[in-house]
Amino acid sequence: MTVTAEGPLPAQPYDVTVVGAGVVGCAVARELARHPRLRIALVEAQDDVGQGTSKANTAILHTGFDATPGSLEARLVRDGSRRLAAYAAVSGIPVEKVGALLVAWDEDQLAALPRLAEKAGRNDCPDTRLLDAGGLYAREPHLGPGALGALHVPGESIICPWTTTLAYATQAVRAGVGLHLNTRVRDIGRSPHGHRLTTTRGTLHTRHLVNAAGLHADTLDRALGHEDFTVTPRRGQLLVHDKLARRLVRHILLPVPTALGKGVLVAPTVHGNVLLGPTAEDLDDKRATGSTAEGIALLREKGRRVLPALLDEEVTAVYAGLRAATEHEDYRITAHPDQAYVTVGGIRSTGLTASMAIAAHVVRLLAGTGLDLGPVREPEPVRMPNLGEAFPRPYQRPELIAADPEYGTLVCHCERVSRGEIRDALASTVPPRTLDGLRRRTRARAGRCQGFYCGASLRRLFEEPRR
Repeated sequence: MTVTAEGPLPAQPYDVTVVGAGVVGCAVARELARHPRLRIALVEAQDDVGQGTSKANTAILHTGFDATPGSLEARLVRDGSRRLAAYAAVSGIPVEKVGALLVAWDEDQLAALPRLAEKAGRNDCPDTRLLDAGGLYAREPHLGPGALGALHVPGESIICPWTTTLAYATQAVRAGVGLHLNTRVRDIGRSPHGHRLTTTRGTLHTRHLVNAAGLHADTLDRALGHEDFTVTPRRGQLLVHDKLARRLVRHILLPVPTALGKGVLVAPTVHGNVLLGPTAEDLDDKRATGSTAEGIALLREKGRRVLPALLDEEVTAVYAGLRAATEHEDYRITAHPDQAYVTVGGIRSTGLTASMAIAAHVVRLLAGTGLDLGPVREPEPVRMPNLGEAFPRPYQRPELIAADPEYGTLVCHCERVSRGEIRDALASTVPPRTLDGLRRRTRARAGRCQGFYCGASLRRLFEEPRR
């Protein structure tokens, strides 16, 4: 198992290198790892997997009911949703099938619902149902006044995005993939081995290349001579409400979608909170992940109409993520056989859901570029720590605590995180390199006090192995 974050990169050429360790890049690396003859690298500019769009999204496992029928995105979301639901059940990734309601607030939106139901049917989601106002308020009694009806989509689910990305990376590394963090690609050239990547940690050689660089996928694509798309970072700001708000909402509450996206939603999370967001702001700066007073005010205005009582609940956290929007409506996944190169661009909010299907599609494209995949050997299954509130956590399992009392000693009381979970995360296959990385693996410091009470203890536990 190889995970590096400093020092020189291996001199021996790789068969395939995947650039970008977000949820899609990690899924591609995991899929490639099913072919044990291949020597695979996964390189990431930052110090952890899932550090970009993958860590800051709405964490919804979509059915693809509202995708453009016949598009690549529609096909891969539909396939990916089934794959990921099955994978999550085996791997311990928390998923809750809460369903969604597209709420109509005026006559035009109400008139659009039958068309959306018909569209869902063409996307292989035939179980949607139109609700009148009475049926809607019976399902969501805390909904704001004035809603006229809704489209019920029972298959929509919520999922843990942090655990999903980490599960893919863990399985890939255990199967032999070399994960190289803090490895930003600065330039790409040709070499006798195929591609020569000049990075912040030296040179890496690879025969085949996959560009899963997210917000920077267009930059990498241009370095290889292509002008197929331009990534415009689309900022989505979100509010995370306290667990006491969870009683207010039973479904994912969606607006009728527009050209800019699915709009501001209210959704429960598998961690027991309630999300309000995201905004949709097209920017020039691919690093602009800060929240703004204007963005928060807009979210509160939208939230007041959808779920008025939510505004009386405490806000636990505010965050913003950048989606890789392009000038095209569909994914930009293209093979360039003459360059032994596949680009994976324009993967926006549905990327988490579609990740496993995207990975399978990319590997098929790689085979078409001349990559000899060799035999298939399924990687050893992984079982990830449960971060979901709907399933037993370690502090709730007497048999686990009896076998190891560390699981009964809480460090983070807001999120009920034990010393045993902290210890396991620090010793895991892809360990955290920062306290934020530890938070994504355990939920420690993600609660209402945001680390005020447990921060010092967590830092001591985090730094202890390094001393």
